[in-house]
Amino acid sequence: MTRLLGSLLLVAAAGVFTAGAAPSAPTPRATPLGRVVPAPAAVEPGGAPYRITRDTRIRVADTREARRVGEYLADILRPSTGYRLPVITQGPGGIRLKLAQGPFGAEGYRLASSPGGVTITAHAPAGLFHGVQTLRQLLPAAVEKDSVQPGPWLVAGGTIEDSPRYAYRGAMLDVSRHFFTVDQVKRYIDQMALYKVNTLHLHLSDDQGWRIAIDSWPRLATYGGSTQVGGGAGGHYTKDDYREIVRYAASRYLEVVPEIDMPGHTNAALASYADLNCDGVAPPLYTGTRVGFSSLCVPKDITYDFVDDVIRELAALTPGRYLHIGGDEAHSTSHEDYVAFMDRVQPLVAKYGKTVIAWHQLTGAHPAKGAIAQYWGLDGTRAAEKAQVAEAAQHGTGIILSPADRVYLDMKYNPDTPLGLHWAGYVEVQRSYDWDPGNYLPGVPDSAIRGVEAPMWSETVTKSADIEYMAFPRLAGAAELGWSPASTHDWDAYKVRLAAQGPRWEALGIGYYRSPQVPWPAS
Repeated sequence: MTRLLGSLLLVAAAGVFTAGAAPSAPTPRATPLGRVVPAPAAVEPGGAPYRITRDTRIRVADTREARRVGEYLADILRPSTGYRLPVITQGPGGIRLKLAQGPFGAEGYRLASSPGGVTITAHAPAGLFHGVQTLRQLLPAAVEKDSVQPGPWLVAGGTIEDSPRYAYRGAMLDVSRHFFTVDQVKRYIDQMALYKVNTLHLHLSDDQGWRIAIDSWPRLATYGGSTQVGGGAGGHYTKDDYREIVRYAASRYLEVVPEIDMPGHTNAALASYADLNCDGVAPPLYTGTRVGFSSLCVPKDITYDFVDDVIRELAALTPGRYLHIGGDEAHSTSHEDYVAFMDRVQPLVAKYGKTVIAWHQLTGAHPAKGAIAQYWGLDGTRAAEKAQVAEAAQHGTGIILSPADRVYLDMKYNPDTPLGLHWAGYVEVQRSYDWDPGNYLPGVPDSAIRGVEAPMWSETVTKSADIEYMAFPRLAGAAELGWSPASTHDWDAYKVRLAAQGPRWEALGIGYYRSPQVPWPAS
């Protein structure tokens, strides 16, 4: 009897789990390969799992970027496993991050798992990074905790082949209505990265606050950024602050798209410099939530000196391809002035080496060659307005989809949601997920669609906990719409995969909305 018990203990210690070997404890199971958000393009389960142990090492390709991804992975795994997990470039490694030629594209990867190890192969470092996000989700949720957990740390056997449907997968954070610190933005970046979001759109100016230092117009930040909705202290990013956000985003393979909204949504700028107003009189700072009442003075030459300076300085700080010029809700700008303004401003963006993104009202003017329009209308938006967007798309304008009654993360889930607005309706988790970007706008060719972005406006959102409650679970769904093939799109399957994210969010300290539409595991 003693010999039998000793043998059973040795088997369990070796990581081989046999039904009946330990009847008093449940048999540990690896997370199924397909239980990942966003859904991978192709999954082939098979074979026994790999187990991370104290002997595991992380072997990476001998490049600076691959080493950085390896260290990122090790930093996630070390606190919860308690293992050293050295990152090496030679010798055996239970986890391997490999750069190689193959059909992966800029962001795709292959993850192969067997008892001998886990190998993530990609053509580019971004693909390795996205593969690491998948590996995280294949491990127990407790891997996200910052103290040693019991494990075991199993990765199911089989292969995942994965690459994104769309190249642009974004989330927007409005730092103008309420200001968020660099650390708060970094926290949101980390949460986006888990779901393979690759673009952070920062809404840096609005009626209530100007949030980026511009050396040639210093009062924009010091005065225009001195308040926020409700009359709080506001704040702004120094150029070094902004550079740090850009650097940190790049380390998570996110590109920052800065937005300066114009010609409307400009009260903070108009209050800072009287000369920008047609009557030469600066209005007071604004701390409410009304929209559509402000406009730059389109006929004045100083307006374009101002815009040129702002775009020049912001473009110099931004290594990414895009600069967003807003263009929405310009109700105090005549149509003729709006068209004239966009005709003068779009070339300034190109002058400083960037591509224009603007809200979809740009399609009512003359979109520049290569410009991208961001659609924020509703399912029920007038057919004529949708047709205008479609016509622009048919003539070469790219489209980012952000329908407000689908992926505006600041919309209330239901009438009892303590935060958010509901002008676009109530947006529960199923509604946010259950649409197809490829056929959402009639007449827009699929080739024109650049991707999906989930905006977070901050009229009612004041702290990280607010961002997280409104973003989760819906941000995960928006990320899946941007990444996963249309063939994987199925609400009944998705809600099961989504439910499995709940314990992970709890381990990460994310307070999320426990939608009754999702079969969350018991806490």
